[in-house]
Amino acid sequence: MTHQPQSDDQQTPDAEQATPAAAPQQTSPAQDAPEQVVQDQTPAAQADLADALGSIESVEAPAPAQGEEPADAAETDAEKTPEAAPSPAVPAAPSPAALKRSAAPRSAAPRPATAAVPVAPAPSVEPTPLGEAAAFARVSEDGHVTLLDGADEVAVGQVPDATEQDALAYFVRKYDDVRAQMALFEQRIAAGAPSSELGKALGQMTAAVTERHMVGDMPALRTRLAALETLLGDYRAAEAERRQAAQAEQLATREAIVTEAEKFAATPAERMPWKQASARMTELFDEWKTAQKAGPRLSKSVEDGLWKRFRGARTQFDKTRRAHFSQLDARSAEAKQVKERLIARAEELSSSTDWGVTAGKYRDLMDEWKRAPRASRKEDDALWARFRAAQDVFFAARKAENAAVDREFGENLKVKEQILADGQKLLPFTDLKAGRKALNELRGRWEDAGKVPRGDIRRMEDGFRKLEDALKQAENEHWRRTDPETKARTNSALTQLEETIAGLEADLAEAQAAGDQKRIATAQEALDARLQWKQALEASASELR
Repeated sequence: MTHQPQSDDQQTPDAEQATPAAAPQQTSPAQDAPEQVVQDQTPAAQADLADALGSIESVEAPAPAQGEEPADAAETDAEKTPEAAPSPAVPAAPSPAALKRSAAPRSAAPRPATAAVPVAPAPSVEPTPLGEAAAFARVSEDGHVTLLDGADEVAVGQVPDATEQDALAYFVRKYDDVRAQMALFEQRIAAGAPSSELGKALGQMTAAVTERHMVGDMPALRTRLAALETLLGDYRAAEAERRQAAQAEQLATREAIVTEAEKFAATPAERMPWKQASARMTELFDEWKTAQKAGPRLSKSVEDGLWKRFRGARTQFDKTRRAHFSQLDARSAEAKQVKERLIARAEELSSSTDWGVTAGKYRDLMDEWKRAPRASRKEDDALWARFRAAQDVFFAARKAENAAVDREFGENLKVKEQILADGQKLLPFTDLKAGRKALNELRGRWEDAGKVPRGDIRRMEDGFRKLEDALKQAENEHWRRTDPETKARTNSALTQLEETIAGLEADLAEAQAAGDQKRIATAQEALDARLQWKQALEASASELR
């Protein structure tokens, strides 16, 4: 059983069945149901294809010639013919005006533009020559056109009141329309159109080729259609591969975001760089939203799982942060209380004039301050400023007191500086007895001079100690030279060394007599070392004498 497709311009059933009263009838059970020709159906067919391929304009679509009535008027005339009897096997003929309109060049009806899909330029398809197409058709005198498709003969329709050439040209244009659709289909694949739109377009072309309401080389058209089916299959496979790659990249991006967030969430509070971490967690959330909007969609289970992990990490991070800063606030309050008590004690001591004891107490307070817990940076700085201010009061008063004392001891300093100058004249100490007497006199004058300013105490003491050290060193050197035991040890060592040198000289003479160069070198080296040692001992003995 054959099925007659709905006409391209979406005619009503009544209009499809209306035929002129004088139209002849042909029936052929072995043939497909012929197409009913009421008006040129190409614009509507092209419009349907444009829906599938993304708001495109069809190619070589016929349009009404200037001055002729629109196609709707011809359709209305056919509907007004009450004598016409419906005949499913016989196509209706177009009016002469409609036939002329079908032969004239036309432009496609405008389609509403879709913002998301760009308009592709229509491909150029060369029209099929009528002489070439005549090999695939037979046209009767009354305008019936039959497609010769191999062994099949298919009645494609009737064009009454037209020449055979015009009737053939009408159905050849339908063949060229399908070729143009195929060219446009290839163009859309090259442009990367969505496979869902391409599948719809391929389905429409398959239906048109199957119905065979056209005249042309149908085997070639079917071969090309099969190639397009293979092309679309490969295209869909590549599209699926790209989609999988994009989803894998999206999954990796989301996983990286979640992993970094979980790393922050797992970091202990005391080791967390809170300022940088908080800023980074905000950035991660922004990156998540950007990836979710811009990237391909993941499966619901994967998307929900990743979001659950990310949300859990952010919740844990916020919970740890609140607990950490709450604990810091508690510690800060405790530290503030401890340091407030230290400040109170420091302020009580600030008016003391017991300089030595109070300075020791301030050192103890400072040690306690260092051991005390820290408050917040701002509060700790303010507390330290108060503690330091209390210390400054005491030490400023002590400094003023010392300055007054220093002014009083300034004359004593001059006396002691003269004592040191007199002591420098005694150096070096050659007469130990006279030097010791002179230094004792200087020490007496030193004690009588009294105190010096605090800043000069160390310098003065170091200067007089150098004089004492110089005298002590001179006494030690004198004792070393006059010690009997030292002399005896030196003389004994010198005697033993002389005996050793005599033996080495004998060995050297024997080696020289034998001509043994190795023994000569060894004996000479040992002899030279002993001679140097003897020279040093003789110099020491001379000093002792």
